Amino acid sequence: MPVGPATFTSGSTFPASDMPVRIDQLPPILRGPRVERRRVLSNGTPYWGTVVDPERLQLDDGRLVRLDGVQHLAPCEPTKIICVHLSYSSRGLETRNNPVPTPTPTYFMKPVTALNHHGGEIVRPADCRYLNYEGEYAVVIGRVCRNVTPDEAWDYIAGFTPALDMGLQDFRDTDQGSMLRVKGADGLLPVGPGLVSGIDILSQTLRTWRNGHLVQQANIGDEMIWGPHYMIADIARHITLLPGDLILTGTPCHSRSLEPGDLIEVEISGLGRLASRVVAGAVPRASPLSVGHAPTDSDEVRRVALGVDARVPRAFLDNYRRPRDGSPES
Repeated sequence: MPVGPATFTSGSTFPASDMPVRIDQLPPILRGPRVERRRVLSNGTPYWGTVVDPERLQLDDGRLVRLDGVQHLAPCEPTKIICVHLSYSSRGLETRNNPVPTPTPTYFMKPVTALNHHGGEIVRPADCRYLNYEGEYAVVIGRVCRNVTPDEAWDYIAGFTPALDMGLQDFRDTDQGSMLRVKGADGLLPVGPGLVSGIDILSQTLRTWRNGHLVQQANIGDEMIWGPHYMIADIARHITLLPGDLILTGTPCHSRSLEPGDLIEVEISGLGRLASRVVAGAVPRASPLSVGHAPTDSDEVRRVALGVDARVPRAFLDNYRRPRDGSPES
């Protein structure tokens, strides 16, 4: 449901939508009890398990393992990953000066090789400089879904998980339509740590931290223009969604670029906190041979990568500019 007109003054917080996404009666996927499932490697073997307390996971074979003793895997195995372009009013205001920048959702896709996991590394190639974060939550499809209404779509959701929709904005000049290399490079989609059901996702808060400093925040139900049930019904009019498929639901304002060494984290209240570290990569071997379009640093690339500072809360800008060790800038 679209929001109405909104205004913003630099340094303030964004107003809540005058038509926030709400539903009259919570469907089962949004009602308790809360259940968190995780997919992990234990002694080199992949397992599913259920979180029993903040420190332990009960594997499906009955064994209890410590969460700090396993490697997390993505809590889904998608056949496709579909992402919405703009779905938060604050992002619309920042990028288009309009809280409802499009009358209906528009989408792009990431290849499944972009999938990454909690604790994984995000590689920034040496010939790129604009690797942007976008803190989001993702929907995992639980059963075959085709030709459903928004009210019915809730019944096809397995759960929700935090996600980082990373983007190499250096390729925006050549791939702006498909977003293929902007959003599709290997490892540009960390998700996890768990798959959660039994929480009201529309009542949760999204927060993103860069090196421990808050750089994004939104009350999901107040800022989202279209809820996940609407997006699923929209996509499933023509595309069959299969179990494990991922729907990324968008990000609020203040997506900015990261540097190698940065720690980027997104937390969704009720879901958990996802963390990844940016590392420096090499220049691809074919690039010096003039293969393909080179990364660029154009006005359009910088417009997206650097954002519009005048249209985001001042606290986010200050936190983003803090040195990695947290000390004040000189």
